[in-house]
Amino acid sequence: MAEQKAPEMKATLGLTGLTSNAMALIAPGAFLWLTFFIQATTGTPTTAPAMWWGIFLALLLCLATAVAYAEISKLYPGTGSSYYYAEQALLSKDKAFKYARVAKFIVGWGSHLYYWVYPGVMVATTGIFVGYVVGFLYPNFISGSNPGPVFMALVAVIFSFFVAWIAQKGAGASTAVNLAINVVQISALLVFSVLALGYRVNHPSGSTGFQYDAQTLSTYTYQFATNPKDGTTIRDGSGTPQPLLDTAGKPLPYVVTYPEKDSTGNFLTHGTAASVVSPHSFSWVFIQATVAILILVGFESVTSMGGEALNPTKHIPIAVIASLLIQGLMCYLIEYFAANYFLNSGYTMQSAAGSAAPIGDMMIMVGDALLGQGHGKYFMLGEAITVFLALIGTTLSCMNTGARVTYAMGKDNEAPEHFGILHAESLTPRSAIWTLAVISAVLGVLAVSLVFADGSAPTDATIAALPHGIFSSFGYSNHDTLAALPNSLLTITLTSNFGTFILYALSCFLCIVAFNKRPDYSVVRHLLIPGFGLIANLVCMAFYLIGPFMGYGTSKEPLLALGISAIWGIYGAIYFIRSSKVKGKTVLLESR
Repeated sequence: MAEQKAPEMKATLGLTGLTSNAMALIAPGAFLWLTFFIQATTGTPTTAPAMWWGIFLALLLCLATAVAYAEISKLYPGTGSSYYYAEQALLSKDKAFKYARVAKFIVGWGSHLYYWVYPGVMVATTGIFVGYVVGFLYPNFISGSNPGPVFMALVAVIFSFFVAWIAQKGAGASTAVNLAINVVQISALLVFSVLALGYRVNHPSGSTGFQYDAQTLSTYTYQFATNPKDGTTIRDGSGTPQPLLDTAGKPLPYVVTYPEKDSTGNFLTHGTAASVVSPHSFSWVFIQATVAILILVGFESVTSMGGEALNPTKHIPIAVIASLLIQGLMCYLIEYFAANYFLNSGYTMQSAAGSAAPIGDMMIMVGDALLGQGHGKYFMLGEAITVFLALIGTTLSCMNTGARVTYAMGKDNEAPEHFGILHAESLTPRSAIWTLAVISAVLGVLAVSLVFADGSAPTDATIAALPHGIFSSFGYSNHDTLAALPNSLLTITLTSNFGTFILYALSCFLCIVAFNKRPDYSVVRHLLIPGFGLIANLVCMAFYLIGPFMGYGTSKEPLLALGISAIWGIYGAIYFIRSSKVKGKTVLLESR
């Protein structure tokens, strides 16, 4: 009887398929909506004025890393991305080959801090997003601005397994979904950018405009009446803010202004376009970059699909660079400029810090300006559909990438062997995919548990106004308690990002090693550019310590992220040593 061959991946992806998979992971439709809130609350005091520059720095870092990936993928096309590159790069060197196994395990284990945590961030943000939309549609059930942790956690769990179900069907199904989603979400977010810029241009300081109310998720053309004792907005029985009246008893129209800070020093708006693209403080830029890296990672995902690429040596390098340039340069920098420039006295950065979905709020405002007051909700809901599609594509792409890196380690017997087995029909690493789904669900639940803590802690009045119930108010204590606790979403995000910096720094280093003394060596492409990427990644990692100890921004979340990363590294070292002994493998290779 003939011996049956183990299932192997089939080459089905061309340049378009590879690029769309990478672009889906760098989804501006999802991240502009979801990470604006995280970036608005990063730092005490906030570092949000440097948001655009933080993204620009992260983009430069990623471009340098992308060049390293593109170059090294020409030499070693295959499944496993940097994990595979580490082994091949070291094996090609006469003196360093003995470190090949150690190097590939370090890269593979470190990359899992990114690839296994990142999907958890995505399912958590999906929970927040769905909570916002449901709260908008059913305000008596749940608050859109501050959804209940239990509700968000339930959505995160369901979404995690839903995406895993798509992923286990194969790369072909995933690519078709990602291609359609890319077209829709890029178009939708560019429309928002145009409208946001238009609102700012048409509402100079002193003109009448809209004021946004977070409790009712609606805009109003009048000034709000406030209680002289505590400054809270006076509302009627339905929660609608009451107008401030003039001497004739008529509502005073709301006048738009662009104040930089409030009386306590909190940042509010950018007075000019130049302010948006100014660094304000270089320490703030680096802190923002440690968060902004989340929205740009993913360009390297196609390097894990070498086994499914029709022409990997030609198409993968192009897909790596193209995906980052299209999403990062053409989408993010434009969209984040528009969103920051839009901020005004009717909706400030402090408003964004207190909302589950600041971009959704802005969409309601610009929609009201375009379609008429009260109709902006239709524009927001239409955009929300595209964001949800983008979330599916993003989470799907990162699950596919993470599962394939785990598969490569399992196939090499550096991880439990069942991870290295493909399903006979779909030819996907289903064991790795479903394991990742469970991990993502757990991390998603943890991430939303204290998403409104630290800098995003709501006021006691806001908490008191929440609808009562296990899905709406359970998990909220009081402002002081929440403000003293770390923000769980930011903590999980920074943990994932630290894994990203580790992986990208090592990948840049591997590019330098791989091309050293080769006849096709280029000083620019194989030393200067990856060298810059290596240094930039290391500097951003250093800011996890520098920031807290120098008093730059928040302290609890980056230190917690460092602690989690350290535990992961220690556990990896113990696992590697024990596994080597059990399997009879030498740590250092004796021959190639």
